[in-house]
Amino acid sequence: MAGKVEEMKVMMINGPNLNMLGKREPSLYGSTTIETIQARVREKAADLGLEATCFQSNHEGEIVEKIHEAADLGIDGIIINPAAYTHTSVAIRDALLSVQIPFIEVHISNVAAREEFRQVNLFSDIAEGTIAGLGAYGYILALDALRERHDIKNQ
Repeated sequence: MAGKVEEMKVMMINGPNLNMLGKREPSLYGSTTIETIQARVREKAADLGLEATCFQSNHEGEIVEKIHEAADLGIDGIIINPAAYTHTSVAIRDALLSVQIPFIEVHISNVAAREEFRQVNLFSDIAEGTIAGLGAYGYILALDALRERHDIKNQ
C-alpha cells in the first residue's frame, strides 16, 4: 500500500524594511503591501499543493533563527528577499548554507540597475535562482520554480 504523499513545505522570508511596502518609495517598490504579498503567496501555494509560511523581520538574528527553524520544520524550499542584507549579511548566507534547503532569492526592484553598493550580492551564487525587478510577482514565480524543481528532483 502506498504511503501518504506529504505536502511540499515552503517558507517565505522577507528582510528589513519590507514591512514598509506600500508606503516606502512606491515609485520603486510599488503600492502592494507585505500583507498582500503574503496572502497572494499563500493562495498560490495552496493552488500548487504547497504549504506556505511567511515571515518578515528587520533583525538579522531573527532571520538566521527562522532559517535554522526551517530545517527543523522540514521545509522543502525557501523564498528569501534578504533586502538590504543582500549586500552585507554573511550570517544569513551561512545559515542558508548550513540548512542545505534549496532557495530562490527574490528582489522586488532590479538591484542590478541600482546604486553601486547594491551590486554586491552575497546570495546569488548559492541560490537555486534569482528573480529581480518583477515586483511582487517575483514571489509567485519563485513558488512556481520551487514546485517545478522539487517535482523534477523527485521523479
